Amino acid sequence: MIMPLEQLIEYDGNAYEITVAITRRAYQLAVLKTPEVEKNNGKVVSLATRQVFAKQVEYRLLD
Repeated sequence: MIMPLEQLIEYDGNAYEITVAITRRAYQLAVLKTPEVEKNNGKVVSLATRQVFAKQVEYRLLD
């Protein structure tokens, strides 16, 4: 699976926020090593990006 570049380019929200969300989700996926990660050939960053933009995972800022 490839990186959803179109969604990244069109994103008009907070770049820092989305970067942190994707990075943390990629770390979770790397640690968990789920079948979905294996199916994606271990490419956790592209999988995390897709999940965040598809709203399969939720994130929020902590104060």
